[in-house]
Amino acid sequence: MTAAETEATIPEADSEALRERALASLTTARARTTLLTSCVEDPDLTAQHSPLMSPLVWDLAHIGNQEEQWLLRAVGGREAMRPEIDGLYDAFEHPRSERPSLPLLPPAEARRYAAEVRGRALDLLEAADFHGTRLTEAGFAFGMIAQHEQQHDETMLITHQLRRGPQALTAPDPAPAPLFTGPAEVLVPGGPFMMGTSGEPWALDNERPAHPVDLAPFWIDTTPVTNAAYQAFIEDGGYGTERWWTPEGWAHIRQHSLTAPLFWRRDGGQWLRRRFGVTEAVPPDEPVLHVCWYEADAYARWAGRRLPTEAEWEKAARHDPATGRSTRYPWGDADPAPEHANLGQRHLRPAPAGSYPAGESPLGVRQLIGDVWEWTASDFLPYPGFTAFPYKEYSEVFFGSDHKVLRGGSFAVDPVACRGTFRNWDHPIRRQIFSGFRTARSEAV
Repeated sequence: MTAAETEATIPEADSEALRERALASLTTARARTTLLTSCVEDPDLTAQHSPLMSPLVWDLAHIGNQEEQWLLRAVGGREAMRPEIDGLYDAFEHPRSERPSLPLLPPAEARRYAAEVRGRALDLLEAADFHGTRLTEAGFAFGMIAQHEQQHDETMLITHQLRRGPQALTAPDPAPAPLFTGPAEVLVPGGPFMMGTSGEPWALDNERPAHPVDLAPFWIDTTPVTNAAYQAFIEDGGYGTERWWTPEGWAHIRQHSLTAPLFWRRDGGQWLRRRFGVTEAVPPDEPVLHVCWYEADAYARWAGRRLPTEAEWEKAARHDPATGRSTRYPWGDADPAPEHANLGQRHLRPAPAGSYPAGESPLGVRQLIGDVWEWTASDFLPYPGFTAFPYKEYSEVFFGSDHKVLRGGSFAVDPVACRGTFRNWDHPIRRQIFSGFRTARSEAV
C-alpha cells in the first residue's frame, strides 16, 4: 500500500486559482477578526477576561505581526515594519497571564498596524510566484497565515465566551433536526488505512507525512455524546465515584470541585448554562461542550466504553471501505459546504446530534467535522518521518504526554483550518475550549 494509491489526490491548481483561494481565505479571516474586535468597546479589548486567555487586543496585533513576519519578511524579503514589537507578540516569550502588563499597542494602533500589513500582503499576493521554495509552493505561506488568523479568531471567540457582561455576538441557531433514530454506533472494519497526508497543499507539519496504520476492528459512536447522555452520568454520581476517573483526573476534579461541564449550573431541578452572555436551559440533544479530557474519559468508563484513539477517529472519518482510499473529509474530497458541517462561526452553538446527513462518512458516522472538538485517547506525538516546518514552535515543542489530541473541529473553526487530517491538542485539564467527545469500544473477539 502506498500513499499515492490510498490518499485523496488533490488536483494541482493554477496560479490564478491559488491566488483567488488565498485572497478569499485571508479576506474571510480578516472579516471575522474585525467582527470579534469591533463588537465590544475598547475596555473589553484591553481587559484580560481570564488568566487562561490573552487580551483581545494582543491577539489582534499578534495576527498582524505574524503576517508581517511570514508574508512580508520571509516571502517578500521586506524590511521589518516595527521590529521593536516582535518580542511583545511572541507567544513563547510571554505567557498569556503576563500579557496585560506588556506595553501593547492600543486598539486603534493595533487596527492600523494590522490593516497596513494586510494591504502590503495583498500587494505581495497579487504578484506572487507559487513555486520555488517550500514556503511559496502552492501558496503555502498564505494558507498558513489564513489558518493562523482563523485559529486566533477561535481563541478570541473563547475569550468572548469567558467574558462577563451583556451579549455582544449573535448568530442564527442551526436548523432544527429530527430526533436521530439511527444506530447508536458503527463498526469500523479492521485492516490498514492511510493516516495523515503528503498531498494536501496547506496541511501543517504535524499532519504529515501520510503513513499506513493497521487497526483492529472497533465500534464508534455515530454521533458525539449529547448533553442528555452526559447528564445521566452526572445524575448517577459520576463526579463523586472515584473508579471512573484516572488518578490524575480524580485529583483534578476534587481539587477544583468540578461537578458539571464548564458554564453549567443547577437551578432547582433544571440544568442551565451560560452561552456568550445569555443563560439558557441546557439543550438535551446537543453534543456536550466544555468538558476536559478527564471528564470525557470518565464518562466513557462509566458507559462501559473508552475514548477512540486518534488513529481510530481518523479511520472512521476518512476511510472508504469500497475503494480503500482515505478521503479529505468524511463526505469525500470536496471542500466543506454548509450542508456538510457546522463550521466558520456560522452558528454560535453545536447543531443537534444527528444533523448534517450529507456530511456523514461512508461508514455512516456523523458530525465528525464541526460542532465540537473531540477528545481522543492519544497523546500528541509526531508521525513517522515528521519534519518540523516552517518552525519548531508550531508543533514539535508540544509533542509528548502533556497534551492530548482533539480532532474534527468545532462550530468555531473555519473550513480553511479544518480537514480530516487536522490535529489539535491541549492539556487534559482544559475546559474553556469548544470540546466534546464520542466514545468507542473494541470489537469482541
